[in-house]
Amino acid sequence: MCPACLANTVGLLVGAVSSAGVATAYLFKKNRKGKTMKVVSRNEWLAARKQLLQKEKELVRRRDALAAERRELPSVKIEKDYVFIGPEGRVSLRDLFDGRRQLIVYHFMFDPSWEEGCKSCSFLADTFDGGSLHLPARDVSFVAISRAPISKIEEFKKRMGWSFRWLSSSETDFNYDFNVSFKPEDVARGAVEYNYSKQPFPQLEAPGVSVFLREGDDVLHTYSTYGRGLDILMSTYNYLDLTPLGRNEKDLAHTMSWLRHHDRYPDSA
Repeated sequence: MCPACLANTVGLLVGAVSSAGVATAYLFKKNRKGKTMKVVSRNEWLAARKQLLQKEKELVRRRDALAAERRELPSVKIEKDYVFIGPEGRVSLRDLFDGRRQLIVYHFMFDPSWEEGCKSCSFLADTFDGGSLHLPARDVSFVAISRAPISKIEEFKKRMGWSFRWLSSSETDFNYDFNVSFKPEDVARGAVEYNYSKQPFPQLEAPGVSVFLREGDDVLHTYSTYGRGLDILMSTYNYLDLTPLGRNEKDLAHTMSWLRHHDRYPDSA
């Protein structure tokens, strides 16, 4: 099992719970002491709900504006000839576009020495098949890439029941160049480059997403995000944020200590 699954203490993937999560965790704590949530009339609830709705609308507007700014970022031409290994053999970064103009790469934490992929990355990957079905209609291809050998990737992928495209970068510097894999000596020095800063990091692998654009024969790197920048992809957390108890992680040893691979929950079939 990957170290990140056991020790998310730095909070790089999810971090502390959101403001809503903190509030609901506090309510839950009060509830456990015998207090109940405030109950009001329908009209009082409606007034409070409409007040919150205005804040929700403002957040949506700000998110749309931020997405527009993201689309205006400049790009960097990829100069290296990255070659990945898939079930079909060796393929280039350009091949991963499958004739489309845009490509999203999820950097899946799977060290070559591990026997299974990171459970936090698996948490996101459980949504990949559904979401990636619709991306080609908007001229976008999607792949996951890890340093683990393709044999381990294929075995774990079969176990988890996934069908999204997933390749190995074991013969390239791709993961290191995009700051999601680190040299042991850099980890030991507490100075890895992650999330656009030098910082301590507890293991050799980290999660992230990178986006590319194809212009003729050129491949351009347009965007990468790490840490809590991945929150938007965590649909289960987005569901939990709608509930009165929220993510309910405040009293846990670390934020994702409750998480399992989906076939390892007590009630898994």
